[in-house]
Amino acid sequence: MPQISQLAETYASQIFWVLIFFGFVFFVIGKGMVPKVMETMAARDSQIAADLAHAEAARRAAEGADAGWQATAAQQRAKAHALIAAAKHDAAQASEARLHAAASVIDARVADAEARIGAAVTSAMAEIETVAAQAAGDIAQRLAGITVGEDTARAAVKEALHG
Repeated sequence: MPQISQLAETYASQIFWVLIFFGFVFFVIGKGMVPKVMETMAARDSQIAADLAHAEAARRAAEGADAGWQATAAQQRAKAHALIAAAKHDAAQASEARLHAAASVIDARVADAEARIGAAVTSAMAEIETVAAQAAGDIAQRLAGITVGEDTARAAVKEALHG
């Protein structure tokens, strides 16, 4: 086979060109491009780590701010509840004071009305006694023909009315 016989003649030149080609590739890609790629990857990894650290710090800061906000909200809720309780207490006291004032006004009106009713009853009873005494005197005069004194007629009417 002729190819095998030529192998010894072309073997050395093929090895030479393979070494040149692989040397060129090694120096251009291995020494020139790979360090730049590795440097870019290292920079990217450090940037990612820095971003993650920054994000973690921001998360901790946000959690701290949230905890502060929650504490402030709880204090404000407690103050609001205290204000509401105070307002309810003040409103209850004001209502109670108004009720007492209204009750005293009503009691005064009732006492005044009872006094007027009592005076009217006393006045009516006195008039009834007077009218009854005069009527009894007139009846005794007409029926029996006797004259009864006003004091006697009044005493008889009082005894008949009060029993």
